[in-house]
Amino acid sequence: MKQRDAVSMTDDEVTGLLSATRKMQLATINPDGTPHLVTMFFGLSAGKIAFWTYRTSQKALNLARDPRLTCLVEDGEDYFELRGVQVSGTVKPIDDLPGVTEVGTLIAARMPDVPREALDAYVAHAARKRVAYLVEPDRIASWDHRKLLS
Repeated sequence: MKQRDAVSMTDDEVTGLLSATRKMQLATINPDGTPHLVTMFFGLSAGKIAFWTYRTSQKALNLARDPRLTCLVEDGEDYFELRGVQVSGTVKPIDDLPGVTEVGTLIAARMPDVPREALDAYVAHAARKRVAYLVEPDRIASWDHRKLLS
């Protein structure tokens, strides 16, 4: 068995990591072809990555021009703790206020240290200036180096 196969995560393990994590690295494509890489908070909608951003942000402009992206969710500090999920695909934009608000609420729900009423007010205010996205995966790669110790 190849080492790559030995460290791949099962579907349930991938879902577990995505469910337990709230930040991801998001790569879109700039007009000159270079990657635009940022850290984003995200939520899950029917098991798919969902995020939002300001309508005029560089990532929104990039995704309007080219809907391809890659998302990276990772965890661990030492080599034998590293685990991650890389999702490559395209986005489905969500422009309507109820849809954007729903995605904002998914993201806010993953911030347990902030009072719920403050989050609800923030989401309602911020949603008017944002666009949301649902990631449609084409390819998912995963690894869990903890399996190397088994």
